Amino acid sequence: MAGDPTNLKEIEEVARQCLPKMFYDFFRGGAEDEFTLRENVDAFQRIRINPRVLIDVSNINMSSSFLGFNLSAPILVAPTSGHKLAHPQGEVATARAAAACNTIMVQSFSSSCTIEEVASSCNAVRFFQLYVYKRRDISALLVQRAESCGFKAIVLTADTPRIGRREADIKNKMIAIKSSNLDGLLSYDAISARDGGSKLETFANETIDPSLCWKDIGWLKSITKLPILIKGILSVEDARKAVEVGVSGIIVSNHGARQLDHVPATISVLEEVVKGIDGAVPVLIDGGIRRGTDVFKSIALGAKAVMIGRPIIYGLAANGEEGAIKVIQMLKNELELTMALAGCPTVKDITRSHVQTPTDRFRSLL
Repeated sequence: MAGDPTNLKEIEEVARQCLPKMFYDFFRGGAEDEFTLRENVDAFQRIRINPRVLIDVSNINMSSSFLGFNLSAPILVAPTSGHKLAHPQGEVATARAAAACNTIMVQSFSSSCTIEEVASSCNAVRFFQLYVYKRRDISALLVQRAESCGFKAIVLTADTPRIGRREADIKNKMIAIKSSNLDGLLSYDAISARDGGSKLETFANETIDPSLCWKDIGWLKSITKLPILIKGILSVEDARKAVEVGVSGIIVSNHGARQLDHVPATISVLEEVVKGIDGAVPVLIDGGIRRGTDVFKSIALGAKAVMIGRPIIYGLAANGEEGAIKVIQMLKNELELTMALAGCPTVKDITRSHVQTPTDRFRSLL
């Protein structure tokens, strides 16, 4: 690509050119027909911004906080696996990028760098994403390691009793991504892909516990003092249940559209979830965020902050740590401009009245 990328779409194109096809398809792809993958992005395009004018925006303050931790902007790094597939420094580079941008990184359970390597790479706030294995002792050990290494929260991924049907991975015979955190705990060597397809899918389905249910939040709380967030909420009913079992936060997520296809875009259910729990716990959102305007819209509809996944991977592939920093900085720059042009000097000034959803437009016709 000629010239320096000016937006996240162009950074993705650089990453596509850098990565082997198998790995790019793995990072980019979604489940089955990829309807929800497209919808995650398209749903943001259907939301309009209602700007206010003649407001002093000479000083824009994007600072925010989550669970008491200060952020330079309401943008966190979402958990994604296998960063060494994108860059040799893997999650260490990602952690340093997050630290440089004064934000929080959520390290994936299936990271290609260990919990200890990431913890010692820089001084920053980090959360740890947890999957629950059929062998609960392995999950408990990962939680204990994260807590002893100074991680500040556990993010339980709740939408993966089985891995979704990702057809690009099946066609490419995607390898099982080796997680350094599982060395000596789970073996990849005996895994053979069923029907010659994705080894990743086979490994996940043979190791992840499909019996995980709401009562197990009690088990998780019994083995850690860290706050627990639940990732994968798409309904008011589940959000209320999460509050009932005592979680500290909710992440509205459809797993980047990689699990069940034809579920709603996350931005389309965000407001309903936020209203449904009436401020009981803070709500984050991921999925489809590609512009600063998307961050603005998410905050207006009730999110405390957003999480970005794929763009970070693309930044890593394009230029390592500096590429990941560039991704976060691009979103911050776009958010700052959006806030100025919309008449919002601070994040707290972004309100529901600053956006118009398709539902709003329909009601106006009645």
